[in-house]
Amino acid sequence: MSAHDEGHTVAGWTGTAIATAGSTVLGLGVVMVSAPVMSGGIAMLAVAWLVTWVLHLAGWGKPPGVRPVGEWGMRVRDRSARAGHTGCLGCRLAGRERRAAGAERTVAVAEVVVPERV
Repeated sequence: MSAHDEGHTVAGWTGTAIATAGSTVLGLGVVMVSAPVMSGGIAMLAVAWLVTWVLHLAGWGKPPGVRPVGEWGMRVRDRSARAGHTGCLGCRLAGRERRAAGAERTVAVAEVVVPERV
């Protein structure tokens, strides 16, 4: 095992495998000058993104940053995924963003002045 948390996860490897196949199909479509084949490759890339995202939300990915050494294995599931990860785009897109302590969302409200019609 590496001395660093490189993020080797089920979500990461599955998404990479599908994206590699999609890139290959897309490349073949470019070489063959075939719009349907290129569209298929682009569709496979979209599927790779969706599969990776769903697996991350299911706990088979990893939160941003370095995990504890005991959680570096591929078969270790992320138990904190259901609540969301602080600063994680995927969790934010799913509406699961966990805010850092003391962080509050502020909304600026501007006053709009509408001139009267003469």
